[in-house]
Amino acid sequence: MDMLNKYKNMRKLKIGMIQQSCSADIESNIAKLKQNIRKCAEQGAELVVLQELHNSLYFCQVEDAKLCDLAEPIPGRSTSEFGALAKELSIVIVLSLFERRTAGIYHNTAVVIEKDGSIAGKYRKMHIPDDPCYYEKFYFTPGDMGFEPIRTSVANLGVLVCWDQWYPEAARLMALNGAEILIYPTAIGGVASDDKAEQKMQMEAWQLVQRGHAVANGLPVITVNRVGHEDDPSSNTEGIDFWGYSFALGQQGEILAQFDTQNEEIKVVEVDMDRTEYVRRGWPFFRDRRIDAYGDILNRYNK
Repeated sequence: MDMLNKYKNMRKLKIGMIQQSCSADIESNIAKLKQNIRKCAEQGAELVVLQELHNSLYFCQVEDAKLCDLAEPIPGRSTSEFGALAKELSIVIVLSLFERRTAGIYHNTAVVIEKDGSIAGKYRKMHIPDDPCYYEKFYFTPGDMGFEPIRTSVANLGVLVCWDQWYPEAARLMALNGAEILIYPTAIGGVASDDKAEQKMQMEAWQLVQRGHAVANGLPVITVNRVGHEDDPSSNTEGIDFWGYSFALGQQGEILAQFDTQNEEIKVVEVDMDRTEYVRRGWPFFRDRRIDAYGDILNRYNK
C-alpha cells in the first residue's frame, strides 16, 4: 500500500481562526468574539483559536501601572464566560488573557477551555519582548510552566504566545513533549512610522520562521493575529498597525489558510492531524538529532 495514501485523509480537525480588531470597549470586544466563535462553530469548528490579549486594546504601548487593573484571575470572569460558550457549542477554545496571579505578579497567559467548559490547562508566555510600542517586560513576569502541551479531547495542543514564535527551541520542546499541533495567539504589527517596505519584510520573516517550525517538527501550525490600527495613548509614536495575516500551516510548512492584512475575518480550516506520521517517516529529523552534541545550546553565547 502507498504509505502516503495510508496516512492521509484520516484524523481531520476543523479549526476556527478569528482575526479581529479591538477597541477600548472591552464589552464590545468580547461580544464580537462570542459572535465570531458561534460562526466558527456553525461552520463545523471543533477548536477555535483567538488572538493575543483579545479582550482589550494592546495596552503595552505605554508603561502605566494603572493598566494592571485590566488583569484578571484564572479562573475568573473570562474563563467562566467563554467556558459557558464552549460547553454550549461543545468546542475547545484557546483564550489569551492578562493573568493576575497575585498583587504585583502578572502573566501573559493562554488558557485552553475544554468542550465541557472546564479549564483544560494554561501556558504562561515564556519570552517577553521589550521594544518600542511593545513594553511587555513592564507588565508580564516570564512564564514558569515550561513548554508542556495541553491535553484536550481534540488533540494535544502546543500553545505558545506571540514572541515565543521566533524561538525554535520553544517549538521543538513542545514537539518533544508530545504536542500534535503548535498554536500561537499573536498581537504583532509594525510601528506606524516604519517604512512600509521594512514592515512587509518583517511580516514575511514572521511567517517564514513559523513555516520553519512546522517543517522542523512535522507539525501543523495555527497563528492568529489581531488586525487594524491602534493609537499610542502617550502620542509619543504613531501607534501600531497590526498585520493581521493570520495563517494555518501543514506539516511541511504548506499554507493551508491565510488572512489578509487589513480586514477582520474568520476562517475554518481542516487539518489532517495524522499526516505527521507520514511526514516524520520521510523526514526523520527527530531520529537524526545529535542530542549528545547540543549541550552548548544552554549557554547565552559560546565565545
